[in-house]
Parts: sequence; structure tokens; C-alpha cells
Amino acid sequence: MASKAFRIFFLALLLLASPFLQVVRCQSDADVESGESVEDATDLGIVGDEQDFGDASFSPATGVDTVCVFPKNSARIVVAGEETELLAGMKNDGDSSLNVIAIKASVHYTFDHRILIQNLSVQGFNNASVQASTQATFPYFFAVSKYLQPGNFDLVGTIIYEIDQHPYQSTFFNGTIEVVEAGGFLSTESVFLVTLGAALIVLFGLWIHGQIQNLSKKTKRAPKVEVGTRASDASLDEWLEGTAYSQSSSNKSKKKK
Repeated sequence: MASKAFRIFFLALLLLASPFLQVVRCQSDADVESGESVEDATDLGIVGDEQDFGDASFSPATGVDTVCVFPKNSARIVVAGEETELLAGMKNDGDSSLNVIAIKASVHYTFDHRILIQNLSVQGFNNASVQASTQATFPYFFAVSKYLQPGNFDLVGTIIYEIDQHPYQSTFFNGTIEVVEAGGFLSTESVFLVTLGAALIVLFGLWIHGQIQNLSKKTKRAPKVEVGTRASDASLDEWLEGTAYSQSSSNKSKKKK
């Protein structure tokens, strides 16, 4: 009897403790997953912007193709002063493996690509390689200057790598990005244009109102035109000349004299 009661008490204790066991198990699984992701990032060997390649330029290697993706940002909108992420993909169709050395980028004017606005950070890699007949994706984080005026600019992204200790580089992105201001829905330029448009509309309305008032005043002050009688009297005298009326008029004028 006592053993049966003990079994019932033990089962009830297990039922009460089962939620806590599940929580502990979930936490341990999450710790394992986070540990694996950290190991992957360490294996990738991102070393930040410590390397400086200056103005060095290399030719692209044969059999290496590149592509670029802005994660969750298909419009390629870049907030000035804030970090933006893009993914550079590489496909190695060559016979030898390649080692990725660094990724760099620069910002240019869209109307004149020769004018350089800003050199972005150089992100180096230690243990990033792409074996033959495989492909890989590498993250790149950059931030344009917070003082950069909002608008459209050209972004040129370059990935530098080596094959058999020979350096190469490929342009994985050469397109337009839209730079916007941080912390506001409307940019300073947009506010200025809206204010200017409203001021022009108000001035045009005032001008129309003044023209209507001037037209109404001219209508009220228009003088009445009196039709003269001198011309009609002269023509009437010519028409009555030689008649009895004209003779009587001449006789009356002689008597007055």
C-alpha cells in the first residue's frame, strides 16, 4: 500500500516537473546552435577593415563568377551613417581552389562614375576559401557617411582573392543605391521642396486674387460715354439747307442783329 502511494506521488512529481525539463532542454539546444553558428563565423575568418590594398587593381580570374544580393532590401536603400549588409556570392568553375582575401567597395556619382565620393571599409578574411566546382557566399558590411546628401549613387563592390598565390579581383556589384537620411520619414530636401511648392501656390493665389480685384475696380470706375450732338446738328443743318426752316432760322438771326 505504501509502495503504491509512493509510485503515485513520484508520477505526480514528474508531471509537475516536466515543463521545467522541457525549458532546460530547449535552452541547451539553443546554446548548442549558437555555439555552432559562432564556430562557423570563426571559421570564416572575418578580420574587419585592418587590411589596406590602396589603389591596387587586379584582373578577374577565368571561371570565377560573382553575384550580389541585398538581404531583405531589394530596393537597395542605404541609410546614411548606419550599417548596411550585402552578400557577395562566388562560383568557382576553375580547376583550383581560391582563397578570398578581402571585400571592398566605393561610392561614386551616377552622372560621372569617375568622381569618387567615398571609399568604404575593407573587410578582410583569414580562412575563406572556395573549392573548385563549388560556390560560396560572403557577407559584407558597410556604412556611407552620415553627411552624404540623400539621393541616388553608384556603389562598386569588389572581391579580392588569390589562386595559386596569384592575386585576382572581380566586381560583384556595380549598380545604383538610394541613400536616405536616418531617423525621419521625410528628408530635408523633401521638406524644402514641399515648402517651396506650398509658397509658390500661395503666391499664385494672391496674384490671381489681386488681378480679380483690379478688374472689378476698373469695371466700377468706367466713365459714361456721352454721345455728342455737334456732328448731328451740322449734318441736320446741311439736310435742311434751302428749306423753309432754314430761311426762317436766317430771318430770326438777322432780326437779332
